[in-house]
Amino acid sequence: MAVTIYHNPNCGTSRNVLAMIRQSGEVPVVIEYLKNPPSRERLLALIAAMGISARALLREKGTPYHELGLDDPKWTDDELVDLMLAQPILINRPIVETPKGARLCRPSERVLDILPNPDIGPFIKEDGEVVIDQEGRRGKFAKSLRD
Repeated sequence: MAVTIYHNPNCGTSRNVLAMIRQSGEVPVVIEYLKNPPSRERLLALIAAMGISARALLREKGTPYHELGLDDPKWTDDELVDLMLAQPILINRPIVETPKGARLCRPSERVLDILPNPDIGPFIKEDGEVVIDQEGRRGKFAKSLRD
């Protein structure tokens, strides 16, 4: 099984995840889901593989979420999936699928938990946040690489 990322190239988090995947040595299948949305069956399979509800996959920021009233609990998972398929911008990203599982990678460093090779070496996000420092420390334990 290849590593697959459902990607939006205009999203910094998605770009960071793609960079971490590539830095791990993987050559991922990149699906620009806004241009090529998943089928209903594929989206349902991803939701199940991630162990989340359809509601948990909804993106609010920069979408018609509030205009459509999607914060109302009246919406069923089937209805939410229909809306995500009709308007893929409502699908939160990036979603990554690897042999170790599927995950919504927000924050971007969540991808490290499912990469076949999570030892990617030092990594700094586009915004300058250090994910992994030169000593291999992750997250809040990482030192700035500029120090």
